[in-house]
Amino acid sequence: MIKFDYSPRRIKLIIVFIILFSGILLARLYYIQIVQHDYFTERADHQYVSKDLTIFNRGSIYFENKDGSVFGAAGVRSGFGVAIVPKEIKDSGDAAKKIYAVYPLLNIEDFTAKAGKPNDTYEEIARHLDEVTGQKIGSLKIPGVRVFREKWRYYPGNAMASHVVGFVGYKNDVLLGQYGLENYYESVLGRTDANVYSNFFAEMFSSFRDVVNKDKQFQGDIVATIEPNVQNFLEKEIKQISEDYKSRGAGGIIMNPQNGEIYAMAATPSFDPNTYSKEKTMGVFVNPMVESNYEMGSIIKPLTMAAGIDAGTVTPETTYFDTGSVTLNKSTFYNYDKKGRGKVNMQTVLSSSLNTGVAFVVKEMGKDLFAKYMLNYGLGEETGIDLPNETRGFVGNLQSPREIEYATASFGQGISMSPIETVRALASLGNGGLLVNPHIVKRIDYKIGIPRTISYGEMKRVLKPSTSETITKMLVNVVDNALLEGKVKMDHYSIAAKTGTAQVPIIGGNGYYSDRYNHTFFGYFPAYSPKYIVFLYVLEPKGVEYASHSLTYPFIDITKFLINYYNVPPDR
Repeated sequence: MIKFDYSPRRIKLIIVFIILFSGILLARLYYIQIVQHDYFTERADHQYVSKDLTIFNRGSIYFENKDGSVFGAAGVRSGFGVAIVPKEIKDSGDAAKKIYAVYPLLNIEDFTAKAGKPNDTYEEIARHLDEVTGQKIGSLKIPGVRVFREKWRYYPGNAMASHVVGFVGYKNDVLLGQYGLENYYESVLGRTDANVYSNFFAEMFSSFRDVVNKDKQFQGDIVATIEPNVQNFLEKEIKQISEDYKSRGAGGIIMNPQNGEIYAMAATPSFDPNTYSKEKTMGVFVNPMVESNYEMGSIIKPLTMAAGIDAGTVTPETTYFDTGSVTLNKSTFYNYDKKGRGKVNMQTVLSSSLNTGVAFVVKEMGKDLFAKYMLNYGLGEETGIDLPNETRGFVGNLQSPREIEYATASFGQGISMSPIETVRALASLGNGGLLVNPHIVKRIDYKIGIPRTISYGEMKRVLKPSTSETITKMLVNVVDNALLEGKVKMDHYSIAAKTGTAQVPIIGGNGYYSDRYNHTFFGYFPAYSPKYIVFLYVLEPKGVEYASHSLTYPFIDITKFLINYYNVPPDR
């Protein structure tokens, strides 16, 4: 006779097992019927006309407004596609006429050609139709015409921040992120059919591990630091600069110099990721802020001056005798106007942008110590920004045995950097001497409902805090008294800034063009506790000689906008 164990302990275990098993079943039903409802519905709608049962899906990209709300920069739009089964089409002309009446974009010749394939079981004739149009075509109930639901990538801002966002396109017959955040965060944004059938609890519990496992990214949405209104304003300014001076291109970055958050990043020419296939050249997709190098000119001088001050070699009051030129290794370079100014101090070197003055700083420091500081600023290395294809600056001249290479590097000639590399170095002048980690994405909202704020690591110290304060005072003096003769000084806000005008290297040759220049500008404010650093450049502008005339007023316009938009309190 079989005896059953009815002990309270055994009964409790059975009850717990039943509850757990029921919970798993309920969770699975919830996952399929609620979480994945849209997926299975669309799959059902799609499968009886399409050979490809893959339903497009992808995580979203959001920009963050100043109040913490989000703006959809990239999402998935739902609508309809139309396909035909040619052997079921009775009258192709009549079918085309009826569809055309609802959808005037229909290519009738293409429809007729596809309908004329009696042995073909499936041909697509229209994609990405809106809900109203798709439903109207479906209501016609034309034999052989199938209407199915579909999804596709959509960019509500059109061309806004296109170089930052990138786009989704085919690579070897697979839809993947191309350029920008779409590419860099493919492992987070991408979706696969395998996810639909994964075990709910296995997914849930493994995801906790994935959140802290850097080797595996879990799927979700990303929230970027880009502020939509700031981005729009910068883009308008950049476009106007390029148009005013008929330039080869222009760009700008607005960053928080304290933590490396990028509020805006723009370049022209740009593109609309919704219609990227219409672009004639792939070069327009390249983000010059990250993927291109330029000789930056005189905006490098504050880095040189700060290095000399930090090393204890010079002070703002240190003087030298300016003859207007310097000859080293049988090569001569000049001040921008080829004029000497006699005995002047280091403040005058920055205020008058004297090439001979920063070369004097290098001479006093010694080339090896100067090179150490410049490399310590991160010049010649990647910043690690979360955008693809970042380039490294070319700073080989800082390893040359010749003195001339170091002297010209002191005023931004003979070395080149990407804009983001340059902004990171310049931010150290105002933030107390720290090298920030520039970044675009602030947070990942994982699919399972767990948000993760991204940490970008410790900041490296490159200057003493006292050096940062000293060079900032010098750059404020430049704005208050020297930049356009003090015309743009703001009575209630301190601004530290410097312009740069750089000769353009001859393509495929040695030396520089005599009639081509690139203009650069950077500034940060409020100067002694800066919340914003702004960098601008324009390539080969026409009809203007110096950056002080091409970029000063756009910079001031951006500064005033940021002060008003963020209600920045006055600091003087």
